[in-house]
Amino acid sequence: MISSGTLVLALLVLGVTAMGFLASRWRRADLNSLEEWALGGRRFGTVVSWFLLGGDLYTAYTFIAVPALVYGVGALGFFAVPYATIAYPIALVVLSRFWSVARARGYVTSADFVRDRFADRSLEVAVALTGVLAAMPYIALQLDGMQAVFVQVGGASNGGGSFVALAVAFVLLAAYTYTSGLRAPAMIAFVKDTLIYVTVIAAIVVIPARLGGWARIFALAQAHFAAHPGSGGLYLAPSQYFAYASMALGSSLSLFFYPHAITSVLAAKSRDVIRRNAALLPIYSILLGFLALLGFCGIAAGIVTSNSSSVVPLLIARYFPSWFVGVAQAAIVIGALVPAAIMAIGAANLFANNVLAHFHADRAHRDATVAKRLTVAICALALGLVFAVPVQYAIYFQLLGGAWMLQIFPAFVLGLYTRWFHPKALLLGWCCGMAAAGAMAYATGFKPNYTLHILGQSLTGFLALYALAINLAVTVVVTLLLRAVGSMSRGTSIGELA
Repeated sequence: MISSGTLVLALLVLGVTAMGFLASRWRRADLNSLEEWALGGRRFGTVVSWFLLGGDLYTAYTFIAVPALVYGVGALGFFAVPYATIAYPIALVVLSRFWSVARARGYVTSADFVRDRFADRSLEVAVALTGVLAAMPYIALQLDGMQAVFVQVGGASNGGGSFVALAVAFVLLAAYTYTSGLRAPAMIAFVKDTLIYVTVIAAIVVIPARLGGWARIFALAQAHFAAHPGSGGLYLAPSQYFAYASMALGSSLSLFFYPHAITSVLAAKSRDVIRRNAALLPIYSILLGFLALLGFCGIAAGIVTSNSSSVVPLLIARYFPSWFVGVAQAAIVIGALVPAAIMAIGAANLFANNVLAHFHADRAHRDATVAKRLTVAICALALGLVFAVPVQYAIYFQLLGGAWMLQIFPAFVLGLYTRWFHPKALLLGWCCGMAAAGAMAYATGFKPNYTLHILGQSLTGFLALYALAINLAVTVVVTLLLRAVGSMSRGTSIGELA
């Protein structure tokens, strides 16, 4: 017999799927146009953009991965709270400027800007492929969040069941994204955020009360970490200070460079919309802080699981009636479907517009057909990634993507303010940064922090910042060399003419 929770979950997911298809009729337009399909015609106001960006940035990562990391490593997992806050001043300054440039010149992606700024085809492709590559683990993270829910639902407790459930979710996601484009996640985001707010508020009120209050929860968490040396702690150890700060800073620098964030920003109808949202979106960070505390609740509740991503679903299943469990499960699943759709659209835009478009003589032709097909392929690749790449915590997927995404910082962000960097130097710096990030991630078993040994001292920090430092150093040095060589060549030519 189907439980009330499973019935609620199914009805809500089917309901938002129907909304996804109906979204194609919202603000009727030609959805064969890339501008309309991928950017909603650039007509979203403050409210729609707020929900869209919130649905875009606060995802299954928020609901599943952050509490899972706190459950596993303690206070270090709270880096996500300051990073989400630090990111908004960056968005206010950088993205409002980028929006103005993009609107004036009709850019659809960040790689469009890099192409025109530096007139270098190879650099454009590098930026585009970086966005596609970084989107893969982020979409996979959303699917991992859905899998954590499906494991709790009857019949999906084994590997085969999980795959079937995820495959169904993938088909629904791909179908309504293909049909409606960005309008689908924009419409569904209203439902998604409402469900998440209801679930988090209920969880943060009911679960601590059932566990005897926060004082008892913190005491039990501290005792747990004390009994398991090396697993983490209720407070940061001095050796973790730099790792915590570097993870917060590095993640905040890369958050709005992802293709899905750029896509949502470019869908806004004015620069003021971007500014208002940069001021309003930190409200979500309050929610994020409460969610992170659920990791300690999982410890206090005695949740024991080999899959830390299941901590929140297990907590909710233990302390709430079946029907509300269905609401919470739907919040997680829908909270994954919305951003996954935007991520797939953003990555498809990059690949279609900045890689494949070069094989067509008419670059001005912007038909959405190729991008639509690519969204399906990208979702399928992300689905395969969930099962092919074993990592302890799902959040490591996203952090690795952030390390890759940060390598476009010199070309994209600094490029908004200066043309000084030589495009070949930017490309070489990008290559070195990407290679360094990949090598460090592999050396740590895909964990986000890497330990440098310098002059007998050890420094453990977020590998993305180390890779960016290498990237910037190479870019600056090579730019100086190329400019010096160019000056010498011009001087020689003038001398010969004399």
